[in-house]
Amino acid sequence: MAFNNTQTLKDHFHETQIFNQRVFIAALIMIFLLILLLSRLVYLQITNQQHYSTLSENNRVSIRPIAPTRGLIFDRNGILLAQNLPSFTLEIVPEHVHDLSKTLDILQQLISISDEDLNEFNKNLRKKRRFEGIQLRSRLSDEEVARISVQENQLPGVIIKAQLSRHYPQGSLASHAVGYVSRINETELKKLNASNYSATTHIGKVGIEHNYEHLLHGQVGFQHVETNAQGRVLRVLDRTLPVSGKNLYLNMDSKVQAIAEKSLAENNGALVAIDPRNGAVLAMASMPVYDPNLFVHGISSKNYNALSTSPERPLFNRALRGQYPPGSTIKPLMGLAGLELKELQTHDEINCPGWYMLKNDERRYRDWKKEGHKHTNLDKAITESCDVFFYDLALTLGIDNISSYLGQFGLGQQTGIDLSGELSGLNPSREWKRRTRNLPWFPGETLITGIGQGFMLTTPLQLATATAAISTMGQRFTPRMIYGIQDQQYKPIVETQSLPLPPVPINEEKNWQHVIKAMRNVVHSLHGTARGIKHNLKYTIAGKTGTAQVFGIAQDAEYKKEEIAKKLQDHALFIGYAPIENPQIAVALIVENGGSGGSVAAPIVRKVMDQYLLNLSEEKTAAVNKINSVSNITGAPAQ
Repeated sequence: MAFNNTQTLKDHFHETQIFNQRVFIAALIMIFLLILLLSRLVYLQITNQQHYSTLSENNRVSIRPIAPTRGLIFDRNGILLAQNLPSFTLEIVPEHVHDLSKTLDILQQLISISDEDLNEFNKNLRKKRRFEGIQLRSRLSDEEVARISVQENQLPGVIIKAQLSRHYPQGSLASHAVGYVSRINETELKKLNASNYSATTHIGKVGIEHNYEHLLHGQVGFQHVETNAQGRVLRVLDRTLPVSGKNLYLNMDSKVQAIAEKSLAENNGALVAIDPRNGAVLAMASMPVYDPNLFVHGISSKNYNALSTSPERPLFNRALRGQYPPGSTIKPLMGLAGLELKELQTHDEINCPGWYMLKNDERRYRDWKKEGHKHTNLDKAITESCDVFFYDLALTLGIDNISSYLGQFGLGQQTGIDLSGELSGLNPSREWKRRTRNLPWFPGETLITGIGQGFMLTTPLQLATATAAISTMGQRFTPRMIYGIQDQQYKPIVETQSLPLPPVPINEEKNWQHVIKAMRNVVHSLHGTARGIKHNLKYTIAGKTGTAQVFGIAQDAEYKKEEIAKKLQDHALFIGYAPIENPQIAVALIVENGGSGGSVAAPIVRKVMDQYLLNLSEEKTAAVNKINSVSNITGAPAQ
């Protein structure tokens, strides 16, 4: 058997060609990739060097906003109404916590942590980075801070942060006027200057806090910080300090305000006191009140529901938004209208049998005094509040004359006060009824308008400004809450200027004097409806009582107060100013379902006037001392 030793010979030349071809192709690819790399380097390092350097720097250096300190609010005597206090917040940094569940258990044993707090914490835990602090509880008490501090070694990653928080040291005093701050919501965030509010979490919601937000907030500051790739701050490179908000001084006198609220006590109602010489609002009470501190850190659902659903409506500012029939408080203005329009003479008399009837009408429009006031002129009609006299005067004047004249005192119009939410009331006319109800005006409606009933509605603020206009014989001013503004940068208090309004024209001054004399008799005469407050009175008051019906009474029905539910009883009103010789305060008050203006409302107004007038010199001295001390604290000289 033969063995085949034949072997296939390799083609070295052909293999060398293949190898060389592959090397060449690989070299071309490498050269191409090298060209691409060099091109990219040229693009990054030369062509767009500035752009990418900026991006790199921005990744390394970021701008962090610094919240400004909110301005303070004082009353006219330097009493603090809104301040900023240190507030402690509990935060957890997740990356420093070994066992989060255990840490939360320990914390719940030390302090109270609600389910709402835990839910909010867990929500933020998913949103924020692990090295960032996540809030678990706010408003820690000193005792709670101490408990956590003692257990600090068992709680790695748990930190307590101190920050300034809004606080209202007078509690509920003047809560409707001062207002409150609370967390910024999404709607507000869209309207705000995003840059200036980038570090701010709270904003004024109502009252002075809201209307003067632009002054109280201040200007945001910034700091340039160096961060690593994860966004952790390594160091602060530069800092621009924020500018604190301005301090505001109100025209309000806290002691007068306190007397007003205390005197109203459990009654619902509103009182407004104004300096008739310049429109300064000395007091603005709306009862019941609420504690604004509840809103600062987020009011609980339970507390908010209690306030919002209460039948007493504590969140409702009755001084600005309460619209009530003015009742007999309108009678001095009606008397002025009759005299000035020459439809009435001071000596004109009518007989008041206790009722009034229109021709060809069987309905009797009753007087509050069943037996009537007998022969009555204007002086007696205002002093004893005779309804029949003003029924007749209203019919003589006509609704259009009444509406036009009362409009000159600001009735049916917003006063322009530096607070938002004011309502305008209603000063009815023939044209108004035709426009809004498509109905004609009837003579009977003119009659009841003449005693401040029917369609007519006014706010306590409107009545106060109208009373002030009577006291100054037609001079009018826009009511103002703010007395002065103070920078915290060593600046004096800059007083705001009074804002005059068009005056009420005077045809004959004696007409005004006659009405003012009658208003004096309301308090100081033997038969005045507010004579009960004149005992030991050390100054003179011109005033007018009022009673406004809440519901209608049938023609022959008898009104028995004790048989009617409290909420259906008449409103009690009183307007007045003092001293008559040199008016310094004008007040309007309504006590809801209070009954008699003379026995219920007038005594409250006297207490307010006593506080302001009899303690005026003492208060001025105290105010100077108080403002001096505040200026020393804030570094601003007193003015």
